[in-house]
Amino acid sequence: MASQDTLWERFLKPVFGLIMDKKALTELYESRDWQKESDALSQANFIYPEYYRAQNFHGIEGGYLTIEAAISYDAITQYALPPNEIWVRQELLKAIQVKPRRILDIGCGTGSTTILLKQAYPEAEVVGIDLSPYMLAMAKDKAEKVGLEINWLHKRAEKTLLNELSVDLITVSLVLHETPPYVSWAIIQEAFRLLVPGGQIVILDGNQQMLRQTQWLTEIFEEPYIKVYSQENLETWLDLAGFRAIKTDIFWMIHQITQGVKPLTKTKPSQAPEESDFFTNSTMNPAF
Repeated sequence: MASQDTLWERFLKPVFGLIMDKKALTELYESRDWQKESDALSQANFIYPEYYRAQNFHGIEGGYLTIEAAISYDAITQYALPPNEIWVRQELLKAIQVKPRRILDIGCGTGSTTILLKQAYPEAEVVGIDLSPYMLAMAKDKAEKVGLEINWLHKRAEKTLLNELSVDLITVSLVLHETPPYVSWAIIQEAFRLLVPGGQIVILDGNQQMLRQTQWLTEIFEEPYIKVYSQENLETWLDLAGFRAIKTDIFWMIHQITQGVKPLTKTKPSQAPEESDFFTNSTMNPAF
């Protein structure tokens, strides 16, 4: 995919190139056989959705399906989540109300949130899933370095094939602004299926209201779906999926935590959106 003439390409990419520790990244790149590590985590004959395979994310050429993307991800993200990446991710932990025995971190990336979850709930089984085996290899390496046992699985978030009613807590960090709306909606439905009654979903992402009002924020990075994400309402989607006790908290103006609880008893489902509602322009074409 050709580079876009975005603020990222013109201004921020050169700045990030200056502040990142290139020597440390090179040493990390050369420290292991990352292709072998990634292959060990890959599902055989895995079919990547087109929206993921053919897009740039965070200004990274070729998206997340390269080891270079996985190695540079943390170096970029530490500056892309003001005022402090750890503080932002810890807000998600503060929102957790359940005492989980099994936690699923959807779209875990390099495992930054997953590792915090395992540290906060050491007795719980923690599972991280991601579409990129390269990101999973990096996550596994990070967890091993701090002595944590986490299960890393190469899966699609919208169709995990995990057992129904098998998880107490589901977290989704910085994922839904990177997926087309029809995929985001499918992820929320899948989370509802996987959670036990009384289980909780906690979503960390960009402040949708602010993104709607400040268009320039949606143009900083090469994020192909952030504009359509900004037009949606996560609370509405959680309600439609069947979640209750739904709330959103805004922090540091640009971030939001949206959470909901799966009811203990079955409730009458709300009117879910028609599939065609998501396909209003070519960027949302569900090609696989």
